[in-house]
Amino acid sequence: MTKKPQLLAPAGGREQLIAAVRSGADAVYLGAGGFNARAGAENFGDGALRDAVAYCHGRGVRVHVTLNTLVTDRETSALLDQLEEIAESGADAVIVQDLGVAAMARRCCPELPLHASTQLSIHNAAGARAMKDLGFSCIVLARELTGTEIAALHREAGEELELEAFVHGALCMSLSGQCYLSAMLGERSGNRGRCAQPCRLDFRSPHGREYALSLKDLSLIPRMEELAGTGVTYLKIEGRMKRPEYVAAATAACRAALDGQPYDMETLQAVFSRSGFTDGYFAGKRDISMFGWRRKEDVTAAAGVLKELEASYRAELPRVPVEMTVSIREDQPVSLVITDGKREVTVTGPAPEKARNRPTDEALCRRGLEKTGGTPFRLDRLRCHIGEGLMVPVSTLNGLRKEGLEQLLARREEIVPHPFRRPEEDLTLHIKTLDLRYPQLRVRLERVEQLTDAVAKPAALVILPVEEIAAHRELIRRMGEKLVAELPVLLAPGEEPGMMAMLAELKKEGLDKALCPGPGQVYLAKEAGLRAYGDYGLNVMGSHAIRTCRELGVEDLTLSFEVNLRQGASLGDYLPYGVIAYGYLPLMTFRVCPAQGERGCGRCSGQTTLTDRLGKRFPLVCRGKKYSQLLNTVPLYLGDKSQTLEGYRHATLRFTVESPARVARVVQLWQEGALLREDRTNGLYFRELK
Repeated sequence: MTKKPQLLAPAGGREQLIAAVRSGADAVYLGAGGFNARAGAENFGDGALRDAVAYCHGRGVRVHVTLNTLVTDRETSALLDQLEEIAESGADAVIVQDLGVAAMARRCCPELPLHASTQLSIHNAAGARAMKDLGFSCIVLARELTGTEIAALHREAGEELELEAFVHGALCMSLSGQCYLSAMLGERSGNRGRCAQPCRLDFRSPHGREYALSLKDLSLIPRMEELAGTGVTYLKIEGRMKRPEYVAAATAACRAALDGQPYDMETLQAVFSRSGFTDGYFAGKRDISMFGWRRKEDVTAAAGVLKELEASYRAELPRVPVEMTVSIREDQPVSLVITDGKREVTVTGPAPEKARNRPTDEALCRRGLEKTGGTPFRLDRLRCHIGEGLMVPVSTLNGLRKEGLEQLLARREEIVPHPFRRPEEDLTLHIKTLDLRYPQLRVRLERVEQLTDAVAKPAALVILPVEEIAAHRELIRRMGEKLVAELPVLLAPGEEPGMMAMLAELKKEGLDKALCPGPGQVYLAKEAGLRAYGDYGLNVMGSHAIRTCRELGVEDLTLSFEVNLRQGASLGDYLPYGVIAYGYLPLMTFRVCPAQGERGCGRCSGQTTLTDRLGKRFPLVCRGKKYSQLLNTVPLYLGDKSQTLEGYRHATLRFTVESPARVARVVQLWQEGALLREDRTNGLYFRELK
């Protein structure tokens, strides 16, 4: 029999926490003072985290703390302070994106369970194996998976690894962790917890469809039984930036559905929706019915239900079952023992009196002791030991009940911290061999036609999508050790066997390197016997993440293009690493294509554009109808800034939509250190990212 999943609700602040707990959440997730993906929420800093954990534990609710942003080396000391606070709070788990943060948590606080954030983009069994080997006990799955894929991943991962899936709330348009739109357009990085949600603005599709980057909110409440049957441990409600009334409505509806009770979707849609809800990802129906935005009528509908929802969580939810044993003996103090199965308290009152009329019996005791309203407890079982002809006033029983439950709640709220050991050495200092040579040139191409002699000759490595190499296998003999196969950013569970077979064949023909955008792809490459090179999608910004990538088996690394160049140049010699130095940078990765029309792809060639409200055109590239990527409007180019790349081992020129002639021209300009005389960007390399 499938184990019933636990309901995990968001708590952006104290009121949301109370709403979640009193509406039936089994667990909550919340941010502490910093390093969490909702920096704009109230969160629980300045000692509030400890109180939040005490409140939840007293009511039988687990607490998962989000520490799910990328962290720079400069922030190491503050990060350790935050980790220590989380450990001392007695929280039940910490949710992590940065692989370096995970390594530090394992080292400093090995007893604190690690959960892999959805920002790590885990969407296949190989990724699950990678997370398990790095010490994670739970994975927050990518939201883009179907129900069938989630179930398959559960079977592959096994019972030892818990899985967490989203059940309700906002959907990011991009694969989580692979969105750089907010950072590139406004220096507010989603990977750093400060997403400005520019995707919710009016981008137009090639067909003129409005708000082409805005999805409806997810809701799988009507499919709760099916979702629970996939084997996931936690069902997660999105919404740490939402008001308490939303948290109450979403939690109550999910709780009812999970328990097989009637639920209120009308109120839930009224309090917040974007043109209704979607189950498109879960159902595998990734069409334009998934798209929607917040309309005037959606906002108006919310005003009518807020007061009613506010009243719904004002009272404690009697969720903790207790057993009471009352003893009424002649000439002995009345005693009441209360236990929750783990803790026990005993309170006593005056000795009973001789009954003048009706003596106290079990019915009278029950009447007084079962009134647990205003507390999180409910009477589950009552034992009575009552002598004959004795009477205890109801007020005495009420007083004993109140005192006993207060003591039991206080016992349940006692904090049990996790042991924390702060490293003695300075973790911000790294040995770095000074290398003033110009970085090695690497060229990443989209298509074989872009590979000319003028491009191949100066390049130390030539990178092509693995499907392109498989379709032109003569490249392996022609390019030899120069050739690197780029693995897909998104590789769903059903696609893994085919990819493994392809890699095995290419390995036999002489291919020996693979560029890997995620932990799962690293494992697939290594299982195929290929040398794994890490790509920008691993989102590495600090030295601790570099060392963790080395643990995974990565031999060479391209840093995130959100890194500051000056800071990135001094991250130690743990692995050779470099940066992307030219290209229309990938800003978003989609499993539902925003360019599709009423009939799907239609006659789309696989390359088109989206247009923002200012008239800027963003190239959109399809990857074999499995996923697509939105590119920046202008290319990054650092060819005239060679001095800024000292300390980096390689620089990659990343070509996508360019013609073969354009590719050759940019390579030549790069070799000459010449200026690219057109609109271009320095990206985020010279900025202090928020």
